[in-house]
Amino acid sequence: MLFESIEGVIGVDTHRDTLAAAAITAVGATLGHADAPASADGYQQLLDFARAQVPGRRCWAVEGTSSYGAGLTAFLSEQGERVVEVCRPKRPPRRGARKSDALDAVRAAREILSSDRLIEPRSRGQREALRVLLSTRAGAVSARTAAINHLKALIVSAPENLRAELRGQTSDTQIGYCAKLRDRPAQDLEHRSTIRAMRSTAHRIQALKTEANELERDIARLVDEVHPELAQLPGVGALSAAQILISWSHRGRLRSEAAFASLAGAAPIPASSGLTNRHRLNRGGDRQLNRALHTIVLTRSRIDPATRAYITRRLAEGKTLREIKRCLKRIIARQLFRTLQQHRTPTTPATLDAT
Repeated sequence: MLFESIEGVIGVDTHRDTLAAAAITAVGATLGHADAPASADGYQQLLDFARAQVPGRRCWAVEGTSSYGAGLTAFLSEQGERVVEVCRPKRPPRRGARKSDALDAVRAAREILSSDRLIEPRSRGQREALRVLLSTRAGAVSARTAAINHLKALIVSAPENLRAELRGQTSDTQIGYCAKLRDRPAQDLEHRSTIRAMRSTAHRIQALKTEANELERDIARLVDEVHPELAQLPGVGALSAAQILISWSHRGRLRSEAAFASLAGAAPIPASSGLTNRHRLNRGGDRQLNRALHTIVLTRSRIDPATRAYITRRLAEGKTLREIKRCLKRIIARQLFRTLQQHRTPTTPATLDAT
């Protein structure tokens, strides 16, 4: 257990602008509290507080290590401090339950003392670079989809002579046509305004497509630098590989391929009853990672002969396509984890002893 190897724990409740810390002993007794701003000076204040309260072996329990606590986590790691990620607390079970930043900091510290499995913070560096690029591309794709829907709505309500020119055309043709529209003084106000709106929306769609393509190229180059073997697996594209690397983070963070499958929501859930022995889909875990596995399954179902043979065999055994996809996700999760574990990146942080 953790309390056998340390002398105290510093729990931190993180917010956008403030940090609340509490120091406790290895048996859970509170030593003191401290508040600090979420800035470089505040991080140093908390480190000085920790050194004064727990001068010996200590561990930090930080909430939101990838969000509000990201800066503090990076600072502590640079200082050689031991950091563990703590999940956000659940809502109080009843009205009148006590709640404050100081109490949340104590709860965070005590939570890891009773935990059998400690959660390492995700690494930064190349992984964080992939994350910001992938999330920005997703935002561009989402905005482009919204802009296309808006353009379709403009076409539906456009004047009939303008709408007739676009009826029956593909989306790409409509976007290209609308981007070249020009309004003329001879046209009435409604016609001119509609043309301007459609042209502006079409230009936005084209710009967002260019942005998404450029970001995807950057992601592909970074994936090749971080883990070139991953994108060479059947059905694994640059975007799927990037999401896998983001969720996996670094070697040693996940204790086994079963833990990786559970994180991906690909671990089978027993759903047996009576003489029926079966498993069902897992709707938990990292849904973006699960989506990447789903994309890989669909791609392999089309291009990979071994996967197609597996599907044919399981269908003959009486399995449904939904059950077969669940099985394929679990198989692919095992293969991905083994591939990830065989490759060590230069940014791999030191592993945390969970015992």
